Amino acid sequence: METFRRPFGASLMIVIGIFQVVVGLTAIFQRAFYILAGSYLFGFSVVGWGWTHLALGVLLLLAGGAVLAGQLWGRVVGIVLASLSAVANFVFLPYYPLWSMLIIAADVAVIWSLTRYGREEAVLR
Repeated sequence: METFRRPFGASLMIVIGIFQVVVGLTAIFQRAFYILAGSYLFGFSVVGWGWTHLALGVLLLLAGGAVLAGQLWGRVVGIVLASLSAVANFVFLPYYPLWSMLIIAADVAVIWSLTRYGREEAVLR
């Protein structure tokens, strides 16, 4: 049962990374796609959010590859990036609510997967 967690977390990180890149590129090149109704406390420009999501996406892709390769630093970086992605998507909720909630749920699954992986081996030692 333990063996599925690392590939699951890594694969999900790669998928989230691809999604973040798509959201980022859409925000940068198709600004009218995202419409903000009313005032918002974290009212950055859509292009600014696009660059944020693009950077997170690229970093998640790289960290996902590292986790898939079995690198310990990839797990640590992956947990940090998934946490940042969840926060960024929480703040992005007014721009695209359903998408943001789905990505937050996937980020939580990544964090769970990466923190649970290796726990049984540590207990056996």
